[in-house]
Amino acid sequence: MRKSFLSYLFFGVLTTAFGQKNFQQTKAYIDDVKQLTDVMIYDVTSPVATARYYAYSTLASYELMATQTGVPYPSFTALSKLRLTGIPAEVPSLQHPEMAYRYVLLYVGSKLLPSGKKLLPRAEKLKQALPPTEAEFVEAIGEAVLTYASQDGFLQLNNLKRYTPKRGPAYWQPTKPTYMAPIEPHWNTLKTFFLDRPDQFLTQVPATFDLDPASPFYAMTLEVKNVVDENHKEKNEIAAFWDCNPYAISQIGHLEFGLKKISPGGHWMGIAGIACKKARFSLQKTIYTHTLLALTLHDSFVACWDEKYRSDRIRPETVINRYIDKTWTPLLQTPPFPEYVSGHSVVSTSSALILTQIFGDNFRFKDTTENEFGLKPRTFKSFNQAAEEASISRIYGGIHFMDAVTEGQWLGRQVGQFVLQAIDPGSPSSFPTR
Repeated sequence: MRKSFLSYLFFGVLTTAFGQKNFQQTKAYIDDVKQLTDVMIYDVTSPVATARYYAYSTLASYELMATQTGVPYPSFTALSKLRLTGIPAEVPSLQHPEMAYRYVLLYVGSKLLPSGKKLLPRAEKLKQALPPTEAEFVEAIGEAVLTYASQDGFLQLNNLKRYTPKRGPAYWQPTKPTYMAPIEPHWNTLKTFFLDRPDQFLTQVPATFDLDPASPFYAMTLEVKNVVDENHKEKNEIAAFWDCNPYAISQIGHLEFGLKKISPGGHWMGIAGIACKKARFSLQKTIYTHTLLALTLHDSFVACWDEKYRSDRIRPETVINRYIDKTWTPLLQTPPFPEYVSGHSVVSTSSALILTQIFGDNFRFKDTTENEFGLKPRTFKSFNQAAEEASISRIYGGIHFMDAVTEGQWLGRQVGQFVLQAIDPGSPSSFPTR
């Protein structure tokens, strides 16, 4: 009988506190992932595309690792919808596996990311440390992953029908300052790794647009306006910490400047790296952690975007400016896509489920991910606490209604639980019923 995949999470308990040299390999891999993040920030990569790039890059490391004898982590081809072709039948025993795993991560990243060439100097240095035949095998694994990625629907997105905002007071419209077109309206056409289909878990229908002061929708609108107008210092700090909007623009007179920011997926990949270093994970467990999280992020965004463009709901900023206060501005800049459901609520909740399964319920950590953007670190007693804060930050920032947050959390739980059940089929389903 195949071992439970989750049982591997705790493999090697006696080797967690291993030598400093081995731990340097873990930190080097985490730094490589950060290099991917930096390039995506440079490219102003969309939140959904960021998750896709993380997924394929880390997957290449993982699948290479899974080919090696004695590695306790089986290929995801046995546990997900992933199907790879073109992998050589003869598998060498890697002389420098730590270099090889890092090289294939950067190799795939350099091919996928628009500015991926920025990764080449680092990748080439790793390649030079590998025997030629070993490097060829590593690249063959990378090419197998790239071939699969080329068939996931991403390359066909530009050929799909252009999205036009719907007419009517209840529907999303572009918002200031740049009035950008909506981002990736057809993202739900992409292949998922675990989900059977993008609409596998349907949220409740969003509150009906209604300007009657007694209506739930109007009450939620006032809630958003009031919390921003309150100008509460701690709430403002929370909103800024979890902003994660790569499309933020600063205006000075008639000039506009893009603000380089991390994406929601990038923030959670950063948290994964922080946790792996704190737990002193082996390189293998670190690769597993990052890969499973990245695959979950991808599926979470596909499911979220499927709902966003189905409900196509208006943003609080538009409602308030039209009907209540034309001068009102949210604390955070409204991102360029429909409101329902909250993407950060979806991916933060699913990410917290994955990381809690790996590290435990009460894993305390200091989140320093936003330090480079001038924000103070925040300390959390658990991943779930961080996810709760990320979700409510969307209300504090003035960019979401409350039902988008709560239903986004619900959707994130469904995706995260489905992934965990997929990798451990013997575990009982904990999907709540309505």
